[in-house]
Amino acid sequence: MRIGELAALVGVTTRAVRHYHHLGVLPEPRRRANGYRDYGLRHAVVLARIRRLTELGLGLAEVRDVLADDAGRESVEILTELDADLARQEAELAGRRARLGELIAQAREGRLPAEGPVSPELTALLGALPVGGSPMAAKDRTHLALLDTVMSADERERFFTALRPFADDSALTARVAELYGRLDDLAGAGPDDPRVGPLGDELASVMPEEMVRMMASGASGGPESWADGFGDAFLDDFAPAQAAVVRRMIAGLAARVEAGTKPKPKP
Repeated sequence: MRIGELAALVGVTTRAVRHYHHLGVLPEPRRRANGYRDYGLRHAVVLARIRRLTELGLGLAEVRDVLADDAGRESVEILTELDADLARQEAELAGRRARLGELIAQAREGRLPAEGPVSPELTALLGALPVGGSPMAAKDRTHLALLDTVMSADERERFFTALRPFADDSALTARVAELYGRLDDLAGAGPDDPRVGPLGDELASVMPEEMVRMMASGASGGPESWADGFGDAFLDDFAPAQAAVVRRMIAGLAARVEAGTKPKPKP
């Protein structure tokens, strides 16, 4: 058989046959006097097996290993591994579809945050945080959505759980809304504005204790643990006076961490 006849018989392309030769998956046949490859039934059998194995999801390197073991022992091992891999993919796909179903339900009920899709932890937090017309509140929400993406699942759960008091304590929620308003008022001010220090200190003081404990352990994912480039980009996203407030807040949080980790003097 010529290469075109072999490919048509098995239901693959001639390009695929040449690729299998190049990778050493399909043995090269002898050539006729005119230089054309001369395929026999054995090649068709091997090529058909390659097609069946690739349709199961095996990579060509794995197919080559299967074909190299005539006794079939490695075939069983590799196919078992493939079955386990497909099971993992099925579980991941089921999880993604379940998550998609939650997002569809949120969108239909008007509960999907403008920053979405985000994790269930952040969705719950954003649903309770003050927004109003505050540009700073809106910016904070986009920053939280970024952290939601870059954190690991464990970090994300702990981080947003630490922020839950902002949503669960109505008095604290109202105070945060007032602080956002004061931050908005600094949009056109300079970093030496006299309002900067008091506002930064207040922001540090309202931070939940659990977040401070996370900072003390180095696990908060907050500005103090970011690389310089990321931290600079974060601060550049604010107006000068607002950035100065954030720096003052970070300094205040660092002071809270230090005060909480200092050994108590002996009586």
